[in-house]
Amino acid sequence: MILVILNLFFLIAFLAFAYLNFNDIDWYLWVPIYLSAAVCCGLAAFGHVFYTIYLLLITCYLFYALLLFFQKDGVRDWITKYNKPSLVESMQATKPYIEKTREFFGLLIIAGALLIDYFTL
Repeated sequence: MILVILNLFFLIAFLAFAYLNFNDIDWYLWVPIYLSAAVCCGLAAFGHVFYTIYLLLITCYLFYALLLFFQKDGVRDWITKYNKPSLVESMQATKPYIEKTREFFGLLIIAGALLIDYFTL
């Protein structure tokens, strides 16, 4: 029952994230990322898990997160070069590292949600 509630929560959250990304410059990338995670969580809430698709999505999301970590003005630079300033002071990405770091953590959240389903369902 807890997994059903958790998956319904992630379904709603990922749908909201997809909707919020429509005003982003790279919406064509992020809307499908969040929608695919939402679909997986929605199906999992009703007992349908497609393990091959989960592995493919998790692999892609973690690979992309790894790229964002090491890119110029990515997560590594946010930690070492910029000394981890707040990412949530404003919704506007006014510094070069903000967008990539937020995207990195979004990918980790998605991968984490899918990993929970993969290993528990």
